[in-house]
Amino acid sequence: MIKKFSLAIACTLLFASNTFAQGNTAPALDSGNTAWLLMSTALVMLMTPAGLALFYGGLTQNKSVLNTIGMSYVAFCTGTVTWVVIGYSLAFSEGSTQFIGGLTHFMLHGIKVTDLVASAGIPKLLDVAFQGTFAAIAIAIVSGSIIERVRFSTWVIFSVFWIIVVYAPICHWVWGSEGFLHGDLDFAGGTVIHVNAGVSGLVLSLMLGRRLNLQEERQPSSIKLMILGSALLWFGWAGFNGGSAYGANFLAANAILVTNVAACIGGLVWLTIEWFIIKKPTLIGIASGAVSGLVGITPAAGFVDVQGALIIGVISSLVGYLGVVKLKEYFGHDDTLDAFGMHGLVGIAGAILTGMFANPEVDSSSAGLFYGNASQMGLQLKSLAVTILYSGIATFVVFKISALITGGGGRINRAIELEGMDIGYHGEQHIVIETQNIHDMPKK
Repeated sequence: MIKKFSLAIACTLLFASNTFAQGNTAPALDSGNTAWLLMSTALVMLMTPAGLALFYGGLTQNKSVLNTIGMSYVAFCTGTVTWVVIGYSLAFSEGSTQFIGGLTHFMLHGIKVTDLVASAGIPKLLDVAFQGTFAAIAIAIVSGSIIERVRFSTWVIFSVFWIIVVYAPICHWVWGSEGFLHGDLDFAGGTVIHVNAGVSGLVLSLMLGRRLNLQEERQPSSIKLMILGSALLWFGWAGFNGGSAYGANFLAANAILVTNVAACIGGLVWLTIEWFIIKKPTLIGIASGAVSGLVGITPAAGFVDVQGALIIGVISSLVGYLGVVKLKEYFGHDDTLDAFGMHGLVGIAGAILTGMFANPEVDSSSAGLFYGNASQMGLQLKSLAVTILYSGIATFVVFKISALITGGGGRINRAIELEGMDIGYHGEQHIVIETQNIHDMPKK
């Protein structure tokens, strides 16, 4: 009897000590999640100074291709620096209001190397780096609407202000735990990045006006570079969407799968449309369709299954085609490389479709209209309306201030625009070596 009583006491004490130890154990580093987020961060880093730069650069004219690449390149630099100095704090400071974060983490103050994001078991500094790549590509996307006519100095200043005034607040509203738009289903940046950047690009294109001699035929500098850029974007999107699961887990696997599916069907749909209408299947078309599919699936990647991804990819490609080919022609605005048509409009479609097809079997905490949660559509539409309105007004103000600082209304002079930004503004040139067909060469 005494032995049984002693054994019971020992078991009770052991259970109590384990419970006490578990309750006082600090969150531990999850090496698997950390490794995946490190990889994802590197993948998204690749998207801006390589993927987007080549995608945009290949589409623009020879005389401004270096300037176009440079705008994405410098945006990655200014976006990253601005993010670590103040952007992250404004977006994600603890104890912030529902409208904006504070300055608690200004210059990353108060964040130690050993601090963790407890829910994921990853270093907090890794979270800063990962989110910083999102901020950088967001501002770089904007450049696509205004290349070949904006002052480089104005662009540099604008990119800094845009991260602070436009991007960080919207990021806080949607992704911050205290943000007043929290609950909007935006897995990896449909509203925060693509709609935001697309609307900003449209506003800037209207402010700067149309390019000179726009009626002239303008050939892309290199379709090969454009295809390479789109492939690098596609590759990086695995980290963009997959990394937003914040772990090496089932959700990340689903996100990567549906992202790839949406891109593939998007490319095929655009290709088919061109094949039917203009009787020629173009590589620019299939690449544009793939990017449209990637944009459309971005807010939905953590909420939809493959069936939803196929539908989103098809609709995203249709919306992208109409925005790039038809809408711009109808309204006559000069969205140079279709940041609004391909990112803004498709991002809007993607956010709405996410509210429809979010499947609780993918994420049990989220359900869309077609799974019995009609109220989710209200949240999606509210988030879109607020983002579009705020992004448009704030971008207008920020660009006005940037243009006042640099002068000239932010636009280059007529002579440089006609000569080309590469030589006239940067003093550099993209050399094109013409190759002659062997059959056309003179015989000796």
